[in-house]
Amino acid sequence: MPVSIRLPKDVEERLDKLSKLTGRSKTYYITESIKQHLDDIEDIYLCEQRLIDLRSGKTRTYTLEEVEKDLGLGD
Repeated sequence: MPVSIRLPKDVEERLDKLSKLTGRSKTYYITESIKQHLDDIEDIYLCEQRLIDLRSGKTRTYTLEEVEKDLGLGD
């Protein structure tokens, strides 16, 4: 899927330099950067949603003792 983005001048220069030094395309590095950081962004979103649910009372937390008891792992 073609995508068009505007990069800050300094980022564009760094990307050009890296591409020339390694012989890989700028597209390769842009794609790798997105793939590498997309998981982090998704995790942050999920955490924010869980915190909203917790604060609103939609979900709750469990103590270690509650989990151990429920799983039959207690003393």
